[in-house]
This record gives sequence, C-alpha cells and structure tokens, in this order.
Amino acid sequence: MAAGTKRFFGSKTWRGAISLVVFLLIWEIGSLSKIWIKWESFEWLRQMLTAFGLKPIYLPWIGAVPAPTEVLMAWTHIIGDASYWQSWYISLLRVISGFIAAMIVGIPFGLLLAVSRTAYGIGFPVFEVLRPIPPLAWVPASIIFWPTQELSIGFVIFLGAIFTIVINVVGGARSIDLRYFQAARSMGSSQWDIFRRIILPGTLPSIVVGCEVGMGITWNVVVAAEMISGGGSQVGGTSGGGLGFFIWNSYVGGSYEQVVIGMISIGIAGYVSSELLRALGKRVTPWLHLR
Repeated sequence: MAAGTKRFFGSKTWRGAISLVVFLLIWEIGSLSKIWIKWESFEWLRQMLTAFGLKPIYLPWIGAVPAPTEVLMAWTHIIGDASYWQSWYISLLRVISGFIAAMIVGIPFGLLLAVSRTAYGIGFPVFEVLRPIPPLAWVPASIIFWPTQELSIGFVIFLGAIFTIVINVVGGARSIDLRYFQAARSMGSSQWDIFRRIILPGTLPSIVVGCEVGMGITWNVVVAAEMISGGGSQVGGTSGGGLGFFIWNSYVGGSYEQVVIGMISIGIAGYVSSELLRALGKRVTPWLHLR
C-alpha cells in the first residue's frame, strides 16, 4: 500500500500535474488576451511599421477558442445529459468492435507473414500497396460498398488499426535473434515448438506496441468517420451519433464550448484505452518489466 501511494504521489505524477496546470493557465490567458489587451493603444506602432513597409506585429492569442473556465461551466451543464454519455458509449462500442476485429485478423496475418516466405511473398506486396492509403480515404468507398453506415464506420476503424498491428508483428518477428532458431533446430525442435517457444514470446512485445498505437489511431478515425458519415445508423436501438457527431453538431450549432468538451472527451477516452492496453501488456510480457 505504501509503495502504491508513493508511486501515485511520486515525481512523475507531480510533473504531470504541473504541466497540466501550466497548459491550462496558458490556454486561459491566451483565450482572454483579446479582452485584456487593448490594441487601440498600439495604433502608433502599427502606423510606424506601415510607414516603413512592414506588416503590423501582433501578440498571438488563441482566436475564438473558449477559455477553460467557460468549457468547465458548459461541461457541468451537459454532464447530466443522457445524450452526451450515449455519444461516449456509441463511439467506445465502435472503437472496441473495430479494434478487436483488427486484432483477430491482424495478429494471425502478421505471424503468417513472419513464418512463411510464400505467404510473405504473396501477401506483403498487396499489403504494402494498401497501407499508405489513409483510413479516411476509405470512407467514401466503405459507404458505397457496405450495406449500412454502421458497418462502414466499423470497417474504417478496422483499417485504422490493422496496418499498424501487422507491421509491428512482422517487425517483431524479424528482430528475433537467428541464433535462437539455430539452437532450437540443433536440439531437434519442431516447427510448432519454435513458433510456440521462440516466435510468439519474441513477438509479444511488438504485438503490444502495435495494439497501443493502433488503439490511438482508432480514436482518431472513429471521430472523423462519424463526422463524414453523419454519425452512423442505429446502434442498440438508439440513434447512433458518437463523439465525432457530437463535435460536428456542436460546431454547426455554434456551441464552441461543447466542441472543446468533445475533443477533451476523446482525449480522455484514448488515454484510458491506451493505459488499459499498457497494463495488459505488462501482464503478458512480465520479463520486460523486471527491475
């Protein structure tokens, strides 16, 4: 208990808290600088610069972005709104579904490319041609080819994660020292033993990293897909909006505080998802975290 408390209140936690406070202060000051700074007082400077053929110099501010205090006030008003939490639930459900599908397909496919030269020669060129295409470029095609918008969004999320997962799996398998394979074969190990005792454990750290990166990409993709596709269709008997559609509707309605709330909500959801994956990764690769 004492060790856990010490870790929670350690220097890393305090540094993170201080950086967050500094960020919020800069944001607050920048958002209110238009009110605090009266630019009419610097008219003489503007005229002097113009006379010398120079453009006027203005101190930077954060445009029309609402201040953190305004965002917090707006958040307290909608935190009890069921539609806000419904947007959380729908986006989370889409991300988990697409991400799990990407893992189910991507991890075995990556291992197949890693252990089979024939599969690598056939599958990897096609994979490399498709990989540079941004997931959002698939949105129009997925809307056309899939019968519902919900499946279209899920497919785009799937694409956002699978390429990262496969590349990390293949790279992890290729980074295993060849001497392990030579030693195993010299002792009469079968291909299954080599896969089970060398390839799979040696690739697990790369699988974990690929999943962590892929999870972050899925949150980027789901928001954009929900904006472009209009929020999707019916999910669980309720209208499917999601956080991306929440942000877009807030922007169209002129509620910029809610736009920022949606952005922060996505950041929180992505951070929590990644932390859960990191914790799971530590459990499946304990040998990497021994001190």
